[in-house]
Amino acid sequence: MTTDVPAPPVPSATSPALLLASTQDILGAVPYLVGFHPSDSLVVIGLRGRPPRCRLHLTVRWDLPLAPPGPGRLLPLLAEEGITQVIVVGYGPGTLVTPAMDLTVTLFRQSGVTVVDALRAEDGRYWSYTCSRADCCPADGTPYDRETGVVAAKATVHGLVALPDRQTLERSLDPVDGAERLAVRRATARVTRELRAGLAESDAPGGLAAEFVADGMARVRSAVALHASGGRLSDEEAVRLGFALAVVRVRDEAWALTADRAPTGDAVPADACLGLWRDLTRRLEPRFVPPAASLLGAAAWCRGDSALAGIALSRACDIDPGYSMANLLMCALRHLLPPRVLRDRMPTSQELDREMGAPRMAWLLPMIALLGEPEDCAE
Repeated sequence: MTTDVPAPPVPSATSPALLLASTQDILGAVPYLVGFHPSDSLVVIGLRGRPPRCRLHLTVRWDLPLAPPGPGRLLPLLAEEGITQVIVVGYGPGTLVTPAMDLTVTLFRQSGVTVVDALRAEDGRYWSYTCSRADCCPADGTPYDRETGVVAAKATVHGLVALPDRQTLERSLDPVDGAERLAVRRATARVTRELRAGLAESDAPGGLAAEFVADGMARVRSAVALHASGGRLSDEEAVRLGFALAVVRVRDEAWALTADRAPTGDAVPADACLGLWRDLTRRLEPRFVPPAASLLGAAAWCRGDSALAGIALSRACDIDPGYSMANLLMCALRHLLPPRVLRDRMPTSQELDREMGAPRMAWLLPMIALLGEPEDCAE
């Protein structure tokens, strides 16, 4: 079973305010809230506040049919986030949606959560489980616009995307191929030879470790700034950053930035981190991907896009099942934790320096292990 939980993102001045004033608006907004047009799914929209000032606070999607514990795990999160009202939408045929809807609506009502509306949508038509008036909700359903409504237009203007389905979202992280893949392999071979030579020639391991870590952290900040300005790393720059992220201290510097804990206290554009880590996840050779994919998962989670976060973290775990950052974040997603739970505990760059101390050669062992891998392509 797949559960996508776009948890409450950090509010910003640029966050679009999607006004959900009708059933048409609700159905038009859901694909942009979860990132794709759902099918065979149950979606719960959590509202916070009191009418007429209710605000959409989170959106959760489950595959249908539901598997235990299903929506039951959501109740503690609703209480913690002060959510007292929900809208439930099921996508698919009645035989699939209705059993899940009955269970979910009963669960919420017994827990004191108000169900504002309960809907089923299929093939461009919707039905309401809370309305039995034939003049309002006919037996053959009510048509709605899935693509060009007011909410869809506003979401698109603000840069929100609704892909055709979850499979399309998964394919958006597929590795690059063809000439682009060949160019990355050649860059990987060049950088590998250079780093091997540098290690062989060094007679001061402590100094080499300090230099590599400092260079790696500078590369992280420079790469984020480049993406924030609309640029993109060259193949060689991407590969060098991939090697650097293998070092936990460098990766954690990137994690602090991604979690909006900038070392200088300056704001870090969320889209810059998201774009950078997505690009590296697709471009780097597979053995370099777990840190970049985990950082993409962290960036997507902080932004409220848990569908993308789950796909990115799964990519990291598929390559390295023991990668601790990916497993930690995946556990947080599965337990429906809001991103602030981890973000508020994320140390700053200065705190990391105090806790970890001076760079040591042992820090470079994961990077050195990458150097030992055979190259698929020599220049």
